[in-house]
Amino acid sequence: MNEKPVLLELSDNEKSDDILLNRIRKNYKHIRKWCRRTSSDCFRLYDRDIPSFPLAIDYYAGKLCIQYFAKNREDSKPDNDFEESVNKSVNSLFSEECETVWKYRIKREKFQQYEKLSDSKHFFTVFENSHKFLINLHDYLDTGLFLDHKDARLFVSKFAEGRKVLNLFSYTSSFSVYAAKAGAKSTLSVDMSNTYTEWSRNNFETNGIKPQSNKVLREDCIKFLKSYSGEKFDLIIIDPPTISRSKKMDSFFDVNIDYPFLINSALKNLNKGGMIFFSTNSRTIKLDTSLLDKCSAEDVSEKTIPFDFKDKKIHRAWLIKHEEK
Repeated sequence: MNEKPVLLELSDNEKSDDILLNRIRKNYKHIRKWCRRTSSDCFRLYDRDIPSFPLAIDYYAGKLCIQYFAKNREDSKPDNDFEESVNKSVNSLFSEECETVWKYRIKREKFQQYEKLSDSKHFFTVFENSHKFLINLHDYLDTGLFLDHKDARLFVSKFAEGRKVLNLFSYTSSFSVYAAKAGAKSTLSVDMSNTYTEWSRNNFETNGIKPQSNKVLREDCIKFLKSYSGEKFDLIIIDPPTISRSKKMDSFFDVNIDYPFLINSALKNLNKGGMIFFSTNSRTIKLDTSLLDKCSAEDVSEKTIPFDFKDKKIHRAWLIKHEEK
């Protein structure tokens, strides 16, 4: 595993008629300065900047994940010539050839779940703001780290010192890693996937975080909130999927419908003076505070969208607190 950030050098060829290559080169020159300043080597290199290239290109420690966004199910993959052209452009950017993995984003039916893609179990380490995370480019559609939340993780970590933190729908627990490194008194990360809870524990170990005060629980978060009766928390992070119909869940989940239950249940388990960070990738959600128990909700979305994401609506985020009497 790499012990320092990996930033590939640019090739010497500055002049090109390739519009995609020129855009990526410009982006990389700008982003690399941020990487050196923050000890990071994972970021969005290209974010559907040019309509004729409906791609998101993410850089992970010298490896590239290229996501193709299909217009419809009949256009689920680009033709071979398109892929070869993009691969050639991207690899000519760097002084050495890098591993390139393609993923295909297709609009799903409402009840359709993403399936496991392979079983390579090939993990490698990346750096984000000096934190280490394990990445897998091959086995799943997602890589183990949602890059659009890097500013959100940094934002939330500023409130974590000395606090008891609950991280719901924790995925690989990147929010918990930030909180623990920022001095949280304890963290509890809850996710219903065996794969992701194991991945979370490995992320903690990679960062030298002690498991005694940073627990990982495999549990359906809805069931957890309905049955939890332990000590209250000072900081609760809720970053649920937009839609889920996992076989492990009792019912279909839609954040646009279920967010009042999530937030109200969290408020009941929040200490006085504590806060909830609620985030979602839903583009249609309208947070109606009349459906919530007495609380204040501050939209902090602008503070949590990274500069390398062109799509400024990639997620929404709020800070929610008990209403002061």
